[in-house]
Amino acid sequence: MISTFSRRISLRPARVLAMTVLAASMAVLAGCANNTASSSVYTYGQAQREQIVRTGTVDAVRTVIIQKDSSSGVGALAGGALGGVAASTIGRGTGNILATIGGGLLGAVAGNAVENQVGKTQGLEITVRLDNGETRVIAQAADVAIGVGQRVRLISGNGPTRVVPM
Repeated sequence: MISTFSRRISLRPARVLAMTVLAASMAVLAGCANNTASSSVYTYGQAQREQIVRTGTVDAVRTVIIQKDSSSGVGALAGGALGGVAASTIGRGTGNILATIGGGLLGAVAGNAVENQVGKTQGLEITVRLDNGETRVIAQAADVAIGVGQRVRLISGNGPTRVVPM
């Protein structure tokens, strides 16, 4: 009985370490995904391609939130793993199993909420009256200062349309 008890104690730190390493690895991989709505960022495939340039004047600017289309599930998975490991130290027997399951579920919900918050970017909805009289609205990251009355260029073709100051 003593050997089973000592084996249980020695396995807990190893299990906690393994789950922590797994969760950290997933978080690092999630950080590698770089979706951006910036007017200053081009993908490799968009570089060195001819694009159409139209000029106009900004009629209106409105702040918006740009959110990822869907979550990758990494937040829920990492949160569930960490919550389950943390809760596995509570109770014994059936109570320990229930605590581990509950901790995993609560951790998954919390991890998913964190991932959704991280997937949001401050943006601008920019209404531009083109020199030919047409009006266009483009949403992009709020990383370039654009104001009402400002002259801008709309750059489009083979990808997103960007609004950039002249």
